[in-house]
Amino acid sequence: MSFGQGGPFGGPGGGTPDWGALADESEARGRRKRWMMIGGGAVATVAIAGIVAVAVMNSNSPGGNPTAQPTASGQSAAGNDKPSFPDVSVPPPPNPQDYISDAKKDTAPLTPATLFPQKSMVVGENNYPQTATDSSTDCTAAAQGALVSSLTHNGCKQLLRATYAKDGVAVTIGIAVFDSPAKATAVMNESKPNLMPLSGGGVPANFCQGTKCRMTTNATGRYAYFTIAGYTNGKDVGAGDTKAQQINRDGGSYAFAQIAQRGKDQAAKAAAQQLQEARRKAGKS
Repeated sequence: MSFGQGGPFGGPGGGTPDWGALADESEARGRRKRWMMIGGGAVATVAIAGIVAVAVMNSNSPGGNPTAQPTASGQSAAGNDKPSFPDVSVPPPPNPQDYISDAKKDTAPLTPATLFPQKSMVVGENNYPQTATDSSTDCTAAAQGALVSSLTHNGCKQLLRATYAKDGVAVTIGIAVFDSPAKATAVMNESKPNLMPLSGGGVPANFCQGTKCRMTTNATGRYAYFTIAGYTNGKDVGAGDTKAQQINRDGGSYAFAQIAQRGKDQAAKAAAQQLQEARRKAGKS
């Protein structure tokens, strides 16, 4: 039996079908089908293995729920699980200058041991051993010349002194205490720095007595401070004398630093008390 042009097996030119080619094509289609089935089985096996692995991992988790999955809200809650503390409102730190300017606040003990506690005066690279200290509520006993009247009419309450000496030169520092900064400033402006030198510890009694010595006066807060410096052998201090000038300058710097430190110590103590009180109040709230 034959088919005309355009039959079901007709190629471009018609004619008898190529049964060998058709057989080869059929066999090729069979092979492709078998490989697709094998590949699909492998993918399914991998997917099942992945599901089993996830289930094992979840079953070993602390919750023990193989279907449980972490959520953003759960992670956020765990991250915020921190202890809370009450707010502590701390006032601003006290100003040290207030404590050396106000007699009502400046209540720390005032003695040579508290004002001149170090056994040496150290200023920069210079170090001078302390030789003597004293204190008097009769300020005129530690002054001479015009300074006596200046201390008296401005109401000096106490005058503390310390002497430091090294290599043939010495300086006596005097720190006078008043009720107010205005009184201390008035003494400074009167510029009558005739402090009585303090002998002892190797510094002779005639130190800066009847000889030319360096003298200064200054003030900070309710304190006026003075220096008198010179040679321990009675030599006059000349205009260009650098050795006596240096210990005199160092004495003034040291006096200021000791007064300033007194203010810092009292301010720090007050700040610690304020913090403790703030914490106590916060604990009650």
